[in-house]
Amino acid sequence: MSAAPLREIAVWSPEIVTEKRDDGTWIVSRKDELGQYPDRVTERLVYWAETAPDRVWMAERDGAGDWRKVTYGEALKKVRAISAFLLENKLSAEKPLLILSHNSIEHALMALGAQHVGIPSAAVSTAYSLISEDCAKLRDIAGQLTPGMVFAQDGSAYHRAIDMVFGPEVEAVVVTEPIGGRDCFLFDDVLETVPGPEVDQAHATVGPDTVAKFLFTSGTTGSPKAVITTHRMLCSNIAMVTDCYAFMQEEPPVVVDWAPWSHVASGNKVFNLMIFTGGTFYIDHGKPSREGMKITIRNLREVSPTWYFNVPAGYELLVNAMEKDDVLRESFFKKLRMMMYAAAAMGQHTWDRLNDLAAQTTGHRVFLGTGLGATETAPFALMCMEEQEIAGNVGVPSQGVVLKLLPHDDKLEVRIKGPNVTPGYWRNPKLTAEAFDEEGFYQLGDALRFAVPGDASKGFYFDGRITENFKLRTGTWVAVGALRAKLVDQFGGLVRDVVLVGENRDELGAILIPFMPKLRALVPGGDEMTDTRVLAHENVHKRMEELLDAHAAKSTGSATRVVRAIFLEDELSFDAGEVTDKGSLNQRAVLRNRDDLAEALYNNHDRRVMLIRKLREAV
Repeated sequence: MSAAPLREIAVWSPEIVTEKRDDGTWIVSRKDELGQYPDRVTERLVYWAETAPDRVWMAERDGAGDWRKVTYGEALKKVRAISAFLLENKLSAEKPLLILSHNSIEHALMALGAQHVGIPSAAVSTAYSLISEDCAKLRDIAGQLTPGMVFAQDGSAYHRAIDMVFGPEVEAVVVTEPIGGRDCFLFDDVLETVPGPEVDQAHATVGPDTVAKFLFTSGTTGSPKAVITTHRMLCSNIAMVTDCYAFMQEEPPVVVDWAPWSHVASGNKVFNLMIFTGGTFYIDHGKPSREGMKITIRNLREVSPTWYFNVPAGYELLVNAMEKDDVLRESFFKKLRMMMYAAAAMGQHTWDRLNDLAAQTTGHRVFLGTGLGATETAPFALMCMEEQEIAGNVGVPSQGVVLKLLPHDDKLEVRIKGPNVTPGYWRNPKLTAEAFDEEGFYQLGDALRFAVPGDASKGFYFDGRITENFKLRTGTWVAVGALRAKLVDQFGGLVRDVVLVGENRDELGAILIPFMPKLRALVPGGDEMTDTRVLAHENVHKRMEELLDAHAAKSTGSATRVVRAIFLEDELSFDAGEVTDKGSLNQRAVLRNRDDLAEALYNNHDRRVMLIRKLREAV
């Protein structure tokens, strides 16, 4: 870690209370209680519209590439017009608003217009409409929600999916390109609706238990589940966040964020955090990919965030760019108070490079941390805000959250209770009952381990998914989550993720998800080659086998030693549930769909397979 000091910021000072039961169960909570919070999300929008009407709430690039901005005062006026329009069209919890659009100002206004008067909305992953060939998951979602109206930014882009899934009786709102064959309203016309007293009356009836929105789990193990998200969940969760990120109470934050609002991280936390603190949200239409990062880099060269979120693959791409682009680096770190990552483990090499770049640019490091949550927890539940030397500590419970750690084989299974936890799944009492234990704790399916044995105040490390772990033929359990994270780090940025293979076998192997920019750098002329040629190149295989040897030398037994590896040459499949559009990988789904590749991994004569030295010499 860089020797430079950490930039001081105001954060929480949690007091942790622990109890260990006779059966080995731990109960961890906070002595300091959660304070007051609003009854409804848009109370804070009204507040900022009245106290800082000219402050920019949200900005998005227009067709010319300039930033199109909406102030808090303008936002409330538009939200009220949309509320009136939705009430006129009889939308309700039984007939909610379904949003198919990517992140946009209009998307944000439609969602808030619904929430303002107690009408739930549901932002659905654009991949279900634009990438999926059969729109099967979108059809499942429509069946669960029975929406009364759909919103799409561009009617032409979503025309196919809307016609495949929704009958002609379902009306649509579009910003551009009306959809033929159904009643279709232009967004600009919606804004012409004049709100009357019915808007204020409906707003007054919205309470903590009113459904604000539905969020869908990724559906990697079946149909996406509609997570009920109430105003209590959203408001209490942001109260937890602002207790944690206390510096945001001193200065309204600025974010440049790409993560889709169909996911809980940005759709709940980042989105509402700006409204509650009077911050400014710059919509980033980039993504953590080779081409998408070019858009993100352009945005970050122009706008200096005070708080930044990305997935580890996005940070890796950003680090690569900042090491070559002084303007980007200076702009990124200029006002930055904190960085957060989630969705996957961050390699130590990325962690160290971020710290070094911050120190090089500003003379101090910028806090970098992660936490733990779920769609069902709104999502903020645990967060690490103490300085760490290595990546991975997910921290301690937030105010109002009670953490239960239940012994499960050799692990501690995570369960959570608090005002931020969902009451259940929409129209699915069976799934709801199965999600909670006898004490009312939501069962995440994750495992944690103490950072310092027995001392909850020092936080926890993610210890994998309970259902991911498997046994070798010897009966030895493999802790998949911890080993995957270790491997990603030990491969030094050459892979984005790994899938562990070896259930009921004698030894472990790994399917590697390549990080092509770093691998191309190993090959002369690599930028001009196809992915397949790069992955088969002798320089790449030589380096990967060197790293495998180093990994094996540090391993303590068969359950922690990967002795063979093979690259996944094609893209992970969204339709097959192997990956979400945020980039989170599903180990079980990949193994189920790629059994031929997993089988080839154990063929020592397959030229695609990379082996440790002992096995290479035997061949």
